[in-house]
Amino acid sequence: MKKIYLTLVLLPFIFSASAQNYNSQNVSLLGHFNDPTVPAEPFYGIRYQGVWGWKDTGNGNEYALIGASTGVYFINVTNPGTPVQCDFLPGCRVDCIWREIKTYDHYAYIVSDDGSPNCFQIVDLNYLPDSVHVVHQGTNIFERSHTIYVDGSKLYCGSVTTTSDYYSMAVYELSVTPENPQLIRTLDQDFVTPSTVHDMFVRNDTVYASGGYDGLHIFKFNGAAPFTQLATMTNYQEQGYNHSSYLTPDGNTLIFMDEVPAGMGVKSLDVSNFGNLTMNQIFRSTTGCTPHNPYILGANTLIAAYYQDGVQIFDISNPSAVVRTGYFDTDTLNNASNGYPDPYHGCWGAYQDLPSGNILASDMQNGLYILNITQSMSVPAAQSAVSSVSAYPNPFNENFMVNISLEKAQEITYRIYDNAGRLVFEEMQNLPAGNSLLDVTADNLAVGCYSMTISGENFKGNVKLAKVK
Repeated sequence: MKKIYLTLVLLPFIFSASAQNYNSQNVSLLGHFNDPTVPAEPFYGIRYQGVWGWKDTGNGNEYALIGASTGVYFINVTNPGTPVQCDFLPGCRVDCIWREIKTYDHYAYIVSDDGSPNCFQIVDLNYLPDSVHVVHQGTNIFERSHTIYVDGSKLYCGSVTTTSDYYSMAVYELSVTPENPQLIRTLDQDFVTPSTVHDMFVRNDTVYASGGYDGLHIFKFNGAAPFTQLATMTNYQEQGYNHSSYLTPDGNTLIFMDEVPAGMGVKSLDVSNFGNLTMNQIFRSTTGCTPHNPYILGANTLIAAYYQDGVQIFDISNPSAVVRTGYFDTDTLNNASNGYPDPYHGCWGAYQDLPSGNILASDMQNGLYILNITQSMSVPAAQSAVSSVSAYPNPFNENFMVNISLEKAQEITYRIYDNAGRLVFEEMQNLPAGNSLLDVTADNLAVGCYSMTISGENFKGNVKLAKVK
């Protein structure tokens, strides 16, 4: 291991063109939508939330449906470079922190978990690109739900509040009257734990329920009988608030995320045997950032909505040796000094099933991103594993260490930007293949947040840094 000592010298503030760019690797930006009139809700400063995609089979148009503090936007993304707003549906209340959307056939189901007055909304998408038509808006089915999931013709709702009851999870049938979902059963009828279902992934009759601080619960529900429990996991490494999950196509691996406290690792869990749930690996993008929602594309590509780290792409072909192959950082904020309390800024969710292959991502403050991740899916896992960068401690006081692993010897350029995008440090070094440890003296830096980019012949990495007193 080679140790290199760098002394940080503050340069005159220079506006860098990269301040207008996004940190990324093997992911390209195709389009961006952000309505500047969307107000930030006052508690966290959130402007946008969940995102979903829908294709009009009649004319082949692709749409993004993205929740906002005041309602839902319906955006034509058929030409990703020029997204076009087709309609906007106001919610039943403003200043919403949560809004989630799923589709069944040509209907979109919209929920929010903010307090009363609120409502459940259903819209008919058949009239796009002209407009959407509201077919239900009220509280007679339920008033609030934190999350929803559609599997087949069943609508699963987590943390449901009606005008008179609360259900940890409720299941509704859509096939008969999609404009008026019929309640089939609630989880509370059969189980008191988990006391809340924050989110769920469902395939056929198997429900993977994220129960918050009650952990992970796996149930069977075929619609004709009560829920039965297949497995639970309520004590595991780096356990926090069990937030959400996604199952690989072969059904053997469940990727799940704990949202609270900040900086928890993403879990790869072997679920091939419900009698012996086994942790394959705990992995993360960078230290301190919060994973929020996982999505799997194809057999081996994990798309992670990762709050302050944006969209993170991982190769999960070996579920015990997960490798990051690309990323696109949608987050342009850093910490509470910008008025946004950590960790609620950055990427909320993503959508990976558009026929075009384009990825939709929602950033809580910056809106909709349309991305191409093709290059990240073609990166050999072995290659991406040998070129990496990390920094510690982070946050730091006077100095920090940067660990770089390179596939081959090359000249590396280091650049550090402040949170306004101004270049404050730049230096080049020749590094050998293998690991190099950089000891960076940063006592001249003011307290605040910084971004360090490290690039070479066949490698580019980025590390977010925070200096504290």
